[in-house]
Amino acid sequence: MIRSLYTRAVLTFLVSVIAGTLIAFFVAVWVFEEKLNENLQINLLHFGQDVAQIYEIIPQREADSYVSGMKQLDSYHIRIYDEMGQFQPFGMLNGHKPTTVTMEQIKKVRDGEVVQVNMNGVAPSLLGLPLKTEAGMKAMFVEPIAPPSASFAIKWIIAFLIYSLIAGSLMILVAAMFLVRPIKKLTKATRQIAAGDFNVKLNIQQTGELGTLARSFEEMIHDLQQLEQMRREFVSNVSHEVQSPLTSISGYAIALKQVDLGDHERSRYLDIIIAEAERMSKMSDSLLKLSLLESQSQQMRLVTRSLDEEIRRVIVAIQPQWSARNIRFDLNLKAVMLTADHDQLNQVWINILGNSIKFSHDSGKISVSIKQDMNSVTVRISDTGIGISLEDQKRIFERFFKADRSHSRKYDGSGMGLAIVKQIVLLHQGDIRVESEPGRGTTFIVTLPITTPTVS
Repeated sequence: MIRSLYTRAVLTFLVSVIAGTLIAFFVAVWVFEEKLNENLQINLLHFGQDVAQIYEIIPQREADSYVSGMKQLDSYHIRIYDEMGQFQPFGMLNGHKPTTVTMEQIKKVRDGEVVQVNMNGVAPSLLGLPLKTEAGMKAMFVEPIAPPSASFAIKWIIAFLIYSLIAGSLMILVAAMFLVRPIKKLTKATRQIAAGDFNVKLNIQQTGELGTLARSFEEMIHDLQQLEQMRREFVSNVSHEVQSPLTSISGYAIALKQVDLGDHERSRYLDIIIAEAERMSKMSDSLLKLSLLESQSQQMRLVTRSLDEEIRRVIVAIQPQWSARNIRFDLNLKAVMLTADHDQLNQVWINILGNSIKFSHDSGKISVSIKQDMNSVTVRISDTGIGISLEDQKRIFERFFKADRSHSRKYDGSGMGLAIVKQIVLLHQGDIRVESEPGRGTTFIVTLPITTPTVS
């Protein structure tokens, strides 16, 4: 089995050209065989008729002398047979082996027939003509000892085709090298990527299918680099997020082993261990939830409900969070019926409103509005909190990312909430974006279709 594309391309070309040339040649010969036969025998026939006419006009002795001095004998050989099968030759054979003449052929010619013998396929090799002389009817056989012009032309054409095939093969060998070179580069790049090296430069400038493939491959390399960077960051973030509560749990568990530890301190250490364990449990649940959303393995339960009523219920449910900080709500909720998985959407509103409350100043204000058009509904949730820098806005929907790291201890959280929000919105074939300025608050804008298509 030939595995090399280069070898297969060259062999395919050679086989195709050779087979096509041979088939075309034999078909052409088969189609034009009769005409070729006529064209190739015409000179031989004319020469034989001229010689026969000489013997009819002048005496045999003079005719023999005249014929023996003809220049055409450089190309033809003549044999004149009598009734006994004896022959008189004219012309030099020059190493040419004469064609055998049978008594039957001699008899036919002496009886007035014209006999043609084709020993080499198309070109006639022997022509028998009746010859009328003073001594009676004889049989003259004319044989070409040099190739006829048409036969020579055919041989020249065959030679030309062979040389053309050789030259074309050399050219296709060179062309195939340029054709296969980009594929070899892609193969080498694939091996590098498989080995974990994404620093690959193809430098393929070709257009057409190979150029398109190369550019698509470079885009894939870029995407793989981003995925690898995200994977490394994910592992680093998980390690960091897990290590912190594990360190606290381990430290306080060791402290509980102290014999002289008071009941108050023991209770406080246990509360910290329980809190850190709950934190790890929530992070694990969030990771599982995000994984299910990204793989779309979680079935959506689509129902049609009032979106404004659902948002009001969420605000009421989290009242302890905003009432303790004296935060007020400004609601502009128009009645909208939305077909969606409202259990999942409630997590969107809880996460966004929770962040708005968390990052708002005491006695701040949160505005929630709904706007509907023909095909979609837009929910805007704005706060007057600390805001998000432009650099952080590009990454806030990444898992484990926490904006404003300097406040990470003040504002608790795993950095998973907005990543889950993003996946839920995408699962509903919607869109979410953020508008914010540091110190001037943040606005989350969620756009959802009125009727969510079923995810296959």
